[in-house]
Amino acid sequence: MTHRNGGRAAAFSRALRRWFRRNGRALPWRETRDPYRVLVSEAMLQQTQVSRVVDYYDRFLHRYPTLDALAAARPREVRESWEGLGYYARARNLHALARSVADKGGLPSAPEELRTLPGIGPYTAGAVASFAFERRAALVDTNVARVLRRVFAPRADVRTTRGQKKLWAIAESILPRTGRATWTHNQALMELGALVCTARVARCEQCPVRGYCKSGNRERGELRRREQGTGNGEEGELRGREQGTGNSNRERNRL
Repeated sequence: MTHRNGGRAAAFSRALRRWFRRNGRALPWRETRDPYRVLVSEAMLQQTQVSRVVDYYDRFLHRYPTLDALAAARPREVRESWEGLGYYARARNLHALARSVADKGGLPSAPEELRTLPGIGPYTAGAVASFAFERRAALVDTNVARVLRRVFAPRADVRTTRGQKKLWAIAESILPRTGRATWTHNQALMELGALVCTARVARCEQCPVRGYCKSGNRERGELRRREQGTGNGEEGELRGREQGTGNSNRERNRL
């Protein structure tokens, strides 16, 4: 399968979305389309585990329930509210963004406009456009990059500009036709990378899109060839290679 094959890309997305509707975690930021709340969640989730963010997210929004409330706060107050999450540049950028748009009617919906705001990069722009406004926008974070590389482009080197551009092009090319379906598609890609296609181990037997995966198909082909040649499948060797190639801490750090 290639990402240019529209029919198979559509089938991949349908299988992914079907899995997410049955298995996606219930998270508070998935229950809202409020742009400000989505933005807060995206800022907090950078470099921070979901389990830690949930409590901070609720407390922060209780203190600053709107973009205007955050814009009116003093910098020290915002930092105190962020205490414990770390990476305080996120709080400073979020505060600066609130002040820059508070008198402009709120956040824009287009990714290219969102990218002009303080602290907003390509991923966050796509996430806010998709998750708040249901725009047909691509996004690539660490989890999504891992899934796309393993499924569509195992040889892509995400450490290079060329590799990153390739993954973004793939993400754009496999989007569903509507913004609503894109919301589910993007959430599902991230969830698959977080729960199944992880940096430490790829749980291929649990993967809803394993039939479309170049990496998974290659491993299964090698296993079949070993079984035909040795009669025992050499299961231990295969597991060892999976743990040592493509699933190491080095990969997690560079994505």
